[in-house]
Amino acid sequence: MEKFAFILHPLAAKDFGRKFPFAQNWPDGVIEKILKIIPPFKASNITGIQSPHRQAEGWFVACPLTSRQMVEMPEEYVIKRIIKSGKVAEKLGAKIVGLGAFTSVVGDAGITIAKNLNIAVTTGNSYTVATALQGTREAAQIMGIDMKKANIVVLGATGSIGAACAQVLAREVRYLTLAARNEQKLEKLAEQILRTSGLAVRVTANTKAALKTADIIIAVTSAVDSIIEPEDLKPGAIVCDVARPRNVSRRVAEMRNDILVIEGGVVEVPGDIDFGLNFGFPQGMAYACMAETMILALEQRYENFTLGRALTVRQIETIAQLADKHGFKLAGFRSFERAITPEEISKIKENAIAKQGEQRRVIS
Repeated sequence: MEKFAFILHPLAAKDFGRKFPFAQNWPDGVIEKILKIIPPFKASNITGIQSPHRQAEGWFVACPLTSRQMVEMPEEYVIKRIIKSGKVAEKLGAKIVGLGAFTSVVGDAGITIAKNLNIAVTTGNSYTVATALQGTREAAQIMGIDMKKANIVVLGATGSIGAACAQVLAREVRYLTLAARNEQKLEKLAEQILRTSGLAVRVTANTKAALKTADIIIAVTSAVDSIIEPEDLKPGAIVCDVARPRNVSRRVAEMRNDILVIEGGVVEVPGDIDFGLNFGFPQGMAYACMAETMILALEQRYENFTLGRALTVRQIETIAQLADKHGFKLAGFRSFERAITPEEISKIKENAIAKQGEQRRVIS
């Protein structure tokens, strides 16, 4: 039996109430003060993972800090809390631990954490990229968008996931825009992509302007609050939201019936799995970052796999192949915590075509 652990944390204060119902009505400030003094703990046991080759079991380990706390509190303090969470994983018997949500973003993206643990560490970002791109390609095909001709925007392109998505897409598309706040980092990434793929990509710090002309958006920023609003998007646009917390405002779903928003990085885990914890998914589904840790355990690759901010195309291709080997697969399309049916996507496509027609008539 292969053994792993995965560190997670409440994205927002209200998520603490899911685990502890007595705190559901407490103010966010009160919950965050309590979280600061709670030590990391085992949140649940994960059982039933069965690939064609091996079995695995694991644990969710809670690092009690919200996304906002991880961003705003001193970096050294946050990293120490994550290391303590990793020590809990060690004591439980895990041979590899995955870093979830903001635990994979803080500091040097897992490098310091790995140096302070006696087990392997991975951020899960390689499989997150692989599944996000796979889902985007499939969504584009269904919506009738030719990715080679489409205007594609990577929002948050200077982060590790965004940069990796951009590098892979640069080999497949013609019109690619990289958007982020730091133009210097964007220019450096654009130069790297030109050298490796030959594609001259556009870069911009004006994210709103980039969004308005995009046919496909891959959103991977580390923003604590949503940054994509209904008025930012053109009819028929596809948004693959990989970020946790989400980059896309729920208002998009409420106000735009001509936009397809899909969750990036959600997969089906092989076996009769019990996570022992409700994080909003149907039975047997998990985030790709969680799945990467499981895949590496099943493959008995107890090594630091995805660390730091420089993901390689080879890492992404390798983890995708291992996922196929062990029976992991994309979990259909999900949008704002629910499955979206082919009929719903067809209706979105119809609405988009109608709105595009209206816009053309207004212009003419």
